[in-house]
Amino acid sequence: MKRTICSLIVWLSIGSTVSSGLCQPSPIGPVSAGRSLTDTTAVSVPASTSEKAVDMTNKPSAASEHISDKISNAVSSEYIIGAEDVLEITVWRNVDLSKITQVRPDGRISMPIIRDIMAVGKTPSQLAEEMTNKLKEYIQNPIVAVSVKEINSSNIFVLGEVTRPGRYPLKSKTTLLQGITIAGGFTPGAARNQMVIFRFTESTTGMKRLTASYDEIVLRGGVTENFELKSGDTVVVPNEAMVIFPSR
Repeated sequence: MKRTICSLIVWLSIGSTVSSGLCQPSPIGPVSAGRSLTDTTAVSVPASTSEKAVDMTNKPSAASEHISDKISNAVSSEYIIGAEDVLEITVWRNVDLSKITQVRPDGRISMPIIRDIMAVGKTPSQLAEEMTNKLKEYIQNPIVAVSVKEINSSNIFVLGEVTRPGRYPLKSKTTLLQGITIAGGFTPGAARNQMVIFRFTESTTGMKRLTASYDEIVLRGGVTENFELKSGDTVVVPNEAMVIFPSR
């Protein structure tokens, strides 16, 4: 009997313990060591968000610099702007200040806000830099690019016995042989060793006459005769008949 009563008391104590455990809410598991509840919440935010924000801030600047370099180098970086050239001025993210304009005979162009500015005698990059500095007085962080759309001031003329005689724009440094190549090369009847170049000068005579020989340049090392052409040069390749029979 005593054994039975003891067993009953044990079962009753176990039952009360289990029932009290079922009624109580389950405890919150411990946060892992070294990380608080606040730390856990912060992890839900991607760590790269701030980095992306920085990248987005830098993207317009990087893109604008790329566009500036690309547009300003549409011609040779050493090309000198002249009168009647047509320029495309691009101000980054400012349509009102961007325009296509022709250089006036006085060498200037007219732009919004900064008004007249001298363009002749400068490279596209130099003009873009000067315009950028002037615009800084009116707008924040301006980025200007200058592109030469039409070259009307710097030309050479190749006449006579070449495949395509005519006027050609002088976009960059061009030698005599390169000028002949641009015009399509010699014709079969060309007197290639009797080339004549007429060049304007600042002297009282106004023009001088130069001569050059293709064989001298190519076969005899006369590289000095393969000189650089200047704006306004007229290259004449005569016909062999004119050289053999000069009296005609």
